[in-house]
Amino acid sequence: MPLPQPLPDVASLDLLRSVADLGSIRQAALLHNISQPAASTRIRSLERTLGLQLLERQSGGSRLTDEGAAIVQWSEVLLDAMRTLISGTAALRHGSGTHLRLAASMTVAEYLVPSWLNRLRTLDPTISVSLVMGNSEDVVERVRRHRADLGFVEGQRAPKDLSSRVIGHDDLVVIVAPSHEWARGTTVTVKELAATPLILRETGSGTREVLEAGLQPLGLQVTALVELGSTTAIKSAVQSGHGPAVVSRLAATNEVEEGKLIIVPIEGLELGRRIRAVWSKAVPLPPTARTLLTLVAGGPRSGVLPR
Repeated sequence: MPLPQPLPDVASLDLLRSVADLGSIRQAALLHNISQPAASTRIRSLERTLGLQLLERQSGGSRLTDEGAAIVQWSEVLLDAMRTLISGTAALRHGSGTHLRLAASMTVAEYLVPSWLNRLRTLDPTISVSLVMGNSEDVVERVRRHRADLGFVEGQRAPKDLSSRVIGHDDLVVIVAPSHEWARGTTVTVKELAATPLILRETGSGTREVLEAGLQPLGLQVTALVELGSTTAIKSAVQSGHGPAVVSRLAATNEVEEGKLIIVPIEGLELGRRIRAVWSKAVPLPPTARTLLTLVAGGPRSGVLPR
């Protein structure tokens, strides 16, 4: 049965969703690499096609009307299906998919992914890989939007709308500079830890999530001295004597062995976490992604701390 005419333009629906996400036609235009007047024209054309007002234009930005919010929600399935169509046809054009799009949390990307890719390329030297790093929330969002074939995150909970597999375990440790008073060999209580301003990753990172979840049942909250966007920056700040930090044991291993950092035992607190691979339920994993997933899910040889 033919669809009723006129049909809404898919690119305009995608633009509308970006306006909903960003709260601004100007920001959405930048994201879609078009001018603001062109973006406004597309939205007005979409409004005429649907016979609805979709946006309320304000001096500080644009807000979806109730009708606009409904259109964005209904268009999700259509836009996701269109991405599947585009990625599928690209795979057909270029073979079975020798380009792999990865997204990984900072710790996984810095300390695990390089060895995984070396092993993958020994199986097929023709495979090309693009890797985007971010915090765990960023990685999950890229996989949801089909901007990554496979993602790797840390944390306690698996996203319910994505397929996932636990590929290993890691734990968090408290680190200080050798000159810090906590480096004298005494055990620190969890209450002392919570009362001490820490150098932390930003909200949304797997490290921050696990730390906050570990303190919450004890009625305690984390106190931030400063928030930094990478583990490397955090370790540098700790070595400079700015204060204690909580990082992945994987990330601290080299500096601890070299005597640049000290791991401090915390009485009454364990901060274990799972490292997961995540991928879309709607789109089959490309062959290269399946191969990599098989490699990294192999236990101790994957480079992840086994448990």
